[in-house]
Amino acid sequence: MIRNPLKLLFYLNVIVVLLLLGYKAYLNYFLPEFEGVHTTQVEAITDAIDDEPFRFAVVGNINNSVGMFENRILPRINNSDARFLVSAGNAVSNGGEDKYQALYGTLGKLEIPWLLTFGENEHSTFGSYRYYEHFGPHYFSFRVADARFIFLDSTGKTPWRWQIRWLEDLLAEDSSEHRIVFVGHPLFSTGDSLLLDDEDDYLQPGPFRQALLELFREHGVDVVFSANVATWSDRTEDGTRYVTTGGAGGLVLNTDDSFYHYLMVTVGDDGIGIGMHPVETRQHPVLRHLESLWFFIYSLFYTGFLNFVLLVAVLSIFAIKLYTVVFRGRDYYPNYDLDPTPWLKKTLRVAMFTNNYLPFIGGVPISIDRLRRGLTKLGDEVLVVAPTYQDQPVEESFILRVPSLLSMGARREFRMANIFLRSVRRRVRTFRPDIIHVHHPFWLGSLGVFMARLLNVPVIYTYHTRLEHYAHFVPLPGLLFRNLISHALIRRFANFCDGVIVPTYSTEEYLRMIGVKTPTFVQPTGIEYERFQQVRDTEVEALRSRLGLPADTLVLVSVARLSNEKNIDFMIEGLTEVRQRTTRPFHFLMVGDGHQRDRLQARVEELGMADSITLAGAVPPDEMATWYRLGDAFLFASKSETQGMVILEAMAAGLPVVAVRSSGIDDVIQHGQNGYKTPERRDLWCERVTDLLDDDTLRQRLSDHARAFARDFSVERFSGNVREIYAYVLAARDEQARASRFTRRHKAGDRRSS
Repeated sequence: MIRNPLKLLFYLNVIVVLLLLGYKAYLNYFLPEFEGVHTTQVEAITDAIDDEPFRFAVVGNINNSVGMFENRILPRINNSDARFLVSAGNAVSNGGEDKYQALYGTLGKLEIPWLLTFGENEHSTFGSYRYYEHFGPHYFSFRVADARFIFLDSTGKTPWRWQIRWLEDLLAEDSSEHRIVFVGHPLFSTGDSLLLDDEDDYLQPGPFRQALLELFREHGVDVVFSANVATWSDRTEDGTRYVTTGGAGGLVLNTDDSFYHYLMVTVGDDGIGIGMHPVETRQHPVLRHLESLWFFIYSLFYTGFLNFVLLVAVLSIFAIKLYTVVFRGRDYYPNYDLDPTPWLKKTLRVAMFTNNYLPFIGGVPISIDRLRRGLTKLGDEVLVVAPTYQDQPVEESFILRVPSLLSMGARREFRMANIFLRSVRRRVRTFRPDIIHVHHPFWLGSLGVFMARLLNVPVIYTYHTRLEHYAHFVPLPGLLFRNLISHALIRRFANFCDGVIVPTYSTEEYLRMIGVKTPTFVQPTGIEYERFQQVRDTEVEALRSRLGLPADTLVLVSVARLSNEKNIDFMIEGLTEVRQRTTRPFHFLMVGDGHQRDRLQARVEELGMADSITLAGAVPPDEMATWYRLGDAFLFASKSETQGMVILEAMAAGLPVVAVRSSGIDDVIQHGQNGYKTPERRDLWCERVTDLLDDDTLRQRLSDHARAFARDFSVERFSGNVREIYAYVLAARDEQARASRFTRRHKAGDRRSS
């Protein structure tokens, strides 16, 4: 008894796909090459026949048939006294390379020479050049004994007027007793009621047909053979017999007019005799239905490459879907029975992999360093794997610097570490991490995933950055990377991990939309809230004095890398308009450095804003709290953030925020409470900035709300929450391991009992 019939069906589907792929590969890559076959076939015919009488076979519409032509007609012809065989057209189902390969294999079973007429199917699917390469010209002629054989092209590939001129010269000089013509399309309608019979199945255009009829009558052509319709027809016009034969394969109706057959033609002193030989198809009803099903599958397989791919894809999707749905049970709710307590009680060893780290100043390095310090304070051990930098401080034991292969960016801010060093892998092994935390979906992040698989530990990925906004750094077409590659990279990498940390709910929604299936945890990045409250007024005044800012000047602050994706041009141009809207003096401090600094400085000067805008450059992290506290409001226009940690820092310093609405930003700013978020429209953004400059009461109210909001995002709470995520993922991995061991023991017990 079959325990799981659906599982059996799955494996049957897999076998069918593998067989189809194997046969496709055999037809295209393993069969021998062949070219100019008609040359050798004509030579074989002329060498074998030097006198009359002789017999040859004619078939039409083979259509790559196995069940009929190869298995039934071909053996009969081999057992007859036919000296050669001629296809009157449509020997293949279409002109694809695999169809020609299959036909060549089939005709190789003939024990006599053979020739093909260039018909409609040979011409289709760009098959004309394959026919020419494999067999020879689309129209040609040869003489054997006292008979002239002429092959014409009725597909339109060869101009018909050229063929008429060639044929007229040929027949005028020919002295043969017998003249036999093969043309793929019939010159006359058979008059039978045929399924799917169409005017285009017959020779076109009309002038071509009329010219041939006149030449055949004038030069006494004995017989004209055609195919292209699934019927048998024999008629005589002006002394010439016109024979249509279309029963060597394909679909016939099994009626008096449409049935399987082949022809035996005798050429002798008494003229040309034609014998039609029907092929009986009487079978047991069950076998007939099975053969009809096989013909359907066979013809579908041979219809073309795209249909073949479609067939394989459908079977593959069905098999995979069936396996996923039936054999792998999924619980879409969290496992509430997991107990992370044992992991929360022990000291965790965490290895973090990042493509950038301090002294490089950026949101990701600062976030990683805060998490490291928070976990260390909770008693865990952390190893940070990061690239080397020039002028980096003397490192402590918690960091493993990986030498850089190359650096990118105008200021060499992006480093490509040498992930192939064996010493790096050896150091991580020695550290023996309980969990690996990666912060980028490529390079060192990929090394982290590799080490997690090697050490059999879970891996957590924090999605920090909207990768599609960094297309200008990638040596690929921008739209290709932005619209396709970036999302595919994130999806693939995240699904390799055991858990994904995202800072906001909008970011979690994005990951689900692109197809991330890995468990996702929403955890905003922490800030050092208390540090912003400890800044003394004397420090702020000293900084104001150093920058030369008058006491009555309101200070607008922004913090971002000077790069395209941060949308800094939008703010510079917007502040030019703000200066026209307000009489309050203000000064904008753009804190940060990057490869766009020189261009942005030139833009500031071009707009005449050098006295109101300062590109302050990079500021050491331990001084940032003072710079924030110097400000009266915080401005932001980046649309590439997943959270916007600098916005929370600004709020911790009591700064209301005006930002462009985007993912991440949308979750942090409460419109009208701790700041404003606007569409990327300069007029609306400028209006909100002007409101904060002109209304001291409004600015103070939003400032109080901003500081209260930021209080909930301390580093201590952030580190503790991340540690709980680690414990949950470790508990889930432990549960999976126990379930796997139980399954193996159960199967082993079944084998022993059997």
